[in-house]
Amino acid sequence: MLPDRSPSPELSPLAIGEDFSPLPIIKSAGTAELTFSALLSTPLRLHEDLAQGCGGQLWPPGMILAKHMLRYHREDLRQTRILELGAGGGLVGLAVAKGCAYEEPLYVTDQADMISLMEHNIALNNLGGRVKASVLNWGEPLPKEIVDLKPGVILAADCAYFEPAFPLLLATLSDLLTLSPSATIFFSFKKRRRADTQFLKKARKAFQVVEIEDEDRPVFSRDGLFLYTFTSKPQHQKHPSETKA
Repeated sequence: MLPDRSPSPELSPLAIGEDFSPLPIIKSAGTAELTFSALLSTPLRLHEDLAQGCGGQLWPPGMILAKHMLRYHREDLRQTRILELGAGGGLVGLAVAKGCAYEEPLYVTDQADMISLMEHNIALNNLGGRVKASVLNWGEPLPKEIVDLKPGVILAADCAYFEPAFPLLLATLSDLLTLSPSATIFFSFKKRRRADTQFLKKARKAFQVVEIEDEDRPVFSRDGLFLYTFTSKPQHQKHPSETKA
């Protein structure tokens, strides 16, 4: 499991008012070139297409998570199998593929409607031999290729957005940590509504949740953006009376 960076809990999304952040404005489709403040020497090209939903657009939580991975995990993913959940166009996974050293498989996943956009962006960045797009529906049994993958790092950017999907997302996160108990989930989050903080409260009951340090945190936290790691809770030692003779 990758080591957590030191927590900095002085600002909590649970303390932010219900109307702190307005819902985002949908923008027109196009292709962006991103260097993440020069952390990439060659820009990531990412086509945005909202024909199949808002997942095809760039959102701030994905930007801060991608930048965090490039800044702090450029060299420690070499032997790690990586999976992105709710990838949309594949922003975070493709940024990692472009800028981080890794030798194991990297999968970007979403619903079937997003596969063509993910595959387009993989090809746009000449990453066809290094990244695979795959369908992963939250709340359903994990596909065999994901079970076989046993990812050690799970990337999830702005997945806590649609309230009815929260139980499905939590179920899939739990399944992934059951599959790979030593895995680390990197979770970026934007507080938009009161319901979003309820998701975080439920996550804290299910997982060990740590807010992680980032040098840009004083800036992005003012916009209601947060970065966490989710990991498996430590197993409690059995009481001596439960031990068989």
